[in-house]
Amino acid sequence: MNFRNWGWEHTKGLLVGLFSPIVFVPLVIVIMAEFQNYPFEYLWKQFLNMDMVRSKFLSLAIIANLLWFYLCLNREKWGLAMGIIAGTILYLPYVLYVNMIQ
Repeated sequence: MNFRNWGWEHTKGLLVGLFSPIVFVPLVIVIMAEFQNYPFEYLWKQFLNMDMVRSKFLSLAIIANLLWFYLCLNREKWGLAMGIIAGTILYLPYVLYVNMIQ
């Protein structure tokens, strides 16, 4: 990735890539609660209190970035797509730290 050509479209994509998983986490928890017959509140408390559970739900919510990435590629918005990938990659250290080190 060439940072000399970083522009406003890349920044917008980065923000979408960073905040989209945060928005989709409650949806992931609702879906998991429905399929596993747990109350939403129970899974939400686990998400807030346990690092391993938070990492798993966040990893599932990051999949929502694929939707935005696909839409940007279809509309040929290359800068936005690159920003979304960069935002997704920024979650990688946290997920690896929780899953591998702890």
